Amino acid sequence: MDRYALIGHPVAHSKSPAIHAAFAAQTGQAMTYERILAPLDGFADTVRAFIAEGGRGMNVTVPFKLEAFALADHLSPRARAAGAVNTLSFRNDGIHGDNTDGVGVVRDLIVNLACPLAGRRVLLLGAGGAARGALQPLIEAGPSALHIANRTAAKAVELAEQFHAMAGTVPLTAGGFDEIGAAAFNVVINATSASLSAAVPAIPDTVYAPGALAYDMMYGSAPTAFLVAASAAGASRTADGLGMLVEQAAESFLIWRGVRPDTSPVLAPLRAALAGG
Repeated sequence: MDRYALIGHPVAHSKSPAIHAAFAAQTGQAMTYERILAPLDGFADTVRAFIAEGGRGMNVTVPFKLEAFALADHLSPRARAAGAVNTLSFRNDGIHGDNTDGVGVVRDLIVNLACPLAGRRVLLLGAGGAARGALQPLIEAGPSALHIANRTAAKAVELAEQFHAMAGTVPLTAGGFDEIGAAAFNVVINATSASLSAAVPAIPDTVYAPGALAYDMMYGSAPTAFLVAASAAGASRTADGLGMLVEQAAESFLIWRGVRPDTSPVLAPLRAALAGG
């Protein structure tokens, strides 16, 4: 049985083992997937010990994604763009690092939620690691406009400048929450951590175009504060990040095993279990 794991601090709450077990059963893969709690000062040593024990790959969660980036001998283009790694593969030529978070967001939007991004106006809230990880896949989806808004405008502008060359013909702009003005967007993605404290980014109600979808990368048993506020402000549809969690896991599974699992039979019961508390 090939061994895989999630490494983080904390990890006890993670649904990843159940997700990957379902993927393995569905695709007939002989593998195990476990949780590994690494000391805050012992990430690299814990990874190397897992490799020495025959481990084949790891998912990386908070707070180690930057350390995983530094540890990798080889980085995928999307990991380089994100500046962080959430998927490690252990091969004969060293440690390979990838980032599947942004792909997870985009696949959840386009496939699960039937929300095309091509030709749409997209507003990305936040300028931290979650926003950075989503930018390349969002650009590749071909929106007609992509605007980054952040509480600190300078951070949003800096992030946009870093991705300017990659954006190509996609108009990429940035500024503070108070600089969005009356612009309306078809898709509004919350990549801030505000939902962790039941807070809401200070954006105007006018950001939601008719039929707009509000998407929060966070998820819970009840709608996040951001999604509640979005509905009140006129968003026609809302969705949380549970689908992103499953889709980024599926992308990691594809990297490791060479087969993409069907996420719908995994996402539906996970959603039902979450709703049931």
